[in-house]
Amino acid sequence: MSRIRAAYYDPSGSKYGIPTYWWRGAPPGYATRRQLAAAGLRPGGQPIAAQVLWRGVGGTRAAYLYRVDLARPKRTATPAQLRAVRAALLARRTCPTCGRVRPYYIPRSLGECTECAYPQEVAA
Repeated sequence: MSRIRAAYYDPSGSKYGIPTYWWRGAPPGYATRRQLAAAGLRPGGQPIAAQVLWRGVGGTRAAYLYRVDLARPKRTATPAQLRAVRAALLARRTCPTCGRVRPYYIPRSLGECTECAYPQEVAA
């Protein structure tokens, strides 16, 4: 075991407060939020069970691990929530000046579509 890996190996949690493992060194039964989401699960209110530490850009990086056996299934959005998301995305594509729905999101820096913001450039 290299010195770098040994520095981040603390399965009892005595050094870091919670069980700590090196990159790709966590035992089975633990997963990150992204790994849980990929499996259709969520932490479900459980506390952080362990962590993975590694050297990264800017210093030591951490990824928190949750127990897979305590994870719950992901909740699905209701039809009303899906309608609200669709309406919000449509509003982001609708120009407030000309009222046309664009195939792109209206830039917040302009506040209107590019044709309304730069009419002389579009006509040329």
